[in-house]
Amino acid sequence: MRRLPFLLLLTALLLPSVAFAQAARPPPGLAQAERKAVELKQGMTLDEVQQLLGKPRRTALKRNGGSANAPSQGTLEWIYAWNGTTLSPSMERTLSIEFAAKTAEQWYVNSWGWSNY
Repeated sequence: MRRLPFLLLLTALLLPSVAFAQAARPPPGLAQAERKAVELKQGMTLDEVQQLLGKPRRTALKRNGGSANAPSQGTLEWIYAWNGTTLSPSMERTLSIEFAAKTAEQWYVNSWGWSNY
């Protein structure tokens, strides 16, 4: 019976660290991201891209015009960035993914591209 409080305490201490370790997964390195980016497909959702590449380093929302009667959703851009390689350490490599909106909350991949290559 004395083991039960100890086991409860141990469980309480370990569970948050396990959950944090799973949630705080670092983004892939450049080589791994290049391999994973091949799996990008037009029409993927925000969640699918985040599962594939992790959270973006930067985001941008761009308006495409529209009017008060028919507002445009614009485009959402996710930017993944990595510091340079051993061959060119000062040059940052970026992958930019552009999303279009079906509705205000349904974004899907429209296009993507690498810069600084």
